[in-house]
Amino acid sequence: MVRVKPIKVLILFIAILLSAVVFISISSEAAQAVTFPIPSLKIGVEPANPDNPEHVAIVLEIIALLTILGLAPSILILMTPFTRIIVVFHFLRQAIGTQTSPPNQVIVGLALFMTFFIMRPVGQEIYDKALNPYLENRITYKEAFHEAQIPIRNYLLVNTREADIAMFVKGAKVSKPENRDDVSLLILIPAYVISELKTGFIIGFVLYVPFLVIDMVVASVLLAMGMMMLPPVMISMPFKLMLFVLVDGWNLLIGSMMKSFGITF
Repeated sequence: MVRVKPIKVLILFIAILLSAVVFISISSEAAQAVTFPIPSLKIGVEPANPDNPEHVAIVLEIIALLTILGLAPSILILMTPFTRIIVVFHFLRQAIGTQTSPPNQVIVGLALFMTFFIMRPVGQEIYDKALNPYLENRITYKEAFHEAQIPIRNYLLVNTREADIAMFVKGAKVSKPENRDDVSLLILIPAYVISELKTGFIIGFVLYVPFLVIDMVVASVLLAMGMMMLPPVMISMPFKLMLFVLVDGWNLLIGSMMKSFGITF
């Protein structure tokens, strides 16, 4: 057993203590030599001056902008092709029998990018006629808002059935519009959503038919072979996947959906 003398332990402790003091002093001097500016943030709420209309208008514009940002997800879902696309993808996944493949993240991501691709001409027209002139102070925000409604209204009118528009006009108890341009957006938007849901369900039904035939054939074969305890889905799903891949299903589906929105190739 090795014995350590107390005097050596004391000398070692003093050396460690001195080293720590020197290190701290050097670090403090270096920290004092190099200073980093820390930004300050001030947030305040001041009462608007009612005698200054411009001040009040700016406050109302900020409130309206925050409201629009809060409703942005609903606007993206209800006023774009996203509704039809996501409904069709859901029916496709159910028809093939793959409950979690492709996963929800892939389905939603693809639907978003298709939405941006289809709405690109509308967004470009809004930028050229409304947003860019407003940023350059060539038109007021009221004129910019009016100009931005025109391409959106044209897109919604092209993809909305007249029967759905008539239903909401009757429900709102307003006078019958003389032409399609007189239809309010409060009536046009829900009518467009109903039309998109119907179109998505029709496309989903058409997708279901060939896969349903495969399920019926597989179920009949298994019943004839006496394999009643074997789930037909386990046997039919590989055949449905093979059929979808052989006909290049994704290309046909995406191309047909883009053609339904007026995009030509």
